[in-house]
Amino acid sequence: MIKGLFGMANKIYAKEWLEISYKNLATAKHLFGVNHYTDIIVIELQQTIEKALKSILAFYNNKIPRTHNLDEIASLVTSWIQFDESEKETLNKTTNYYQDDRYPNPKYCLPKKDEIKEILEFTEGLFDRVCTILDINKSDVMK
Repeated sequence: MIKGLFGMANKIYAKEWLEISYKNLATAKHLFGVNHYTDIIVIELQQTIEKALKSILAFYNNKIPRTHNLDEIASLVTSWIQFDESEKETLNKTTNYYQDDRYPNPKYCLPKKDEIKEILEFTEGLFDRVCTILDINKSDVMK
């Protein structure tokens, strides 16, 4: 059994986070496939990333922060997963879309389809990385 900062790993709690994360990912992939609105897709992708990263905190019995800022959450999991500069930029961009484009505002815009494709590919890879790090079979959370 893997030890976290505060004791034994909590695989059950982490799987719960990953199950919800996977639903967001599956929704984003479906919406992308049917050429749905990119602002809605990026919200699903942000939620996928947020919940996948929070699953790491859950696994190691760390406090789950009440924030949607992916940069903040990523900074809390650097003991288990690191991001290169390009990935950090993607996290920041996704956070900005989530914060800026959920509601009408002067900066509101539809993200470009090719940018959403890049975020989708990053998100799929991140989901797989998290499953590997936590030794959780991806098929166990695809419900």
